[in-house]
Amino acid sequence: MNTFEKLINYIKETRLELRHVNWPSRQNTIRFTILVIGVSAALAAYVGLLDVFFQYLLNSFVFYG
Repeated sequence: MNTFEKLINYIKETRLELRHVNWPSRQNTIRFTILVIGVSAALAAYVGLLDVFFQYLLNSFVFYG
C-alpha cells in the first residue's frame, strides 16, 4: 500500500467514525458556549481584582514603607 492509498483509507475510516459520534444539539451547544464565556469572564474579573489588590499591597510596602 503506497502513501496515497493509506491517506485515502485514513480519510474513509475517519468519516465512518464521525458517523458514530453523538453530536450535541444546537441548543446544548449554545448553552455550553454561553456557560464557558460566562465562567471565563468571571475568572478574568477575579484574577484582575487580585492583580489590583496585590499591586496596591506592593506599592504600599515598597514605595511608602
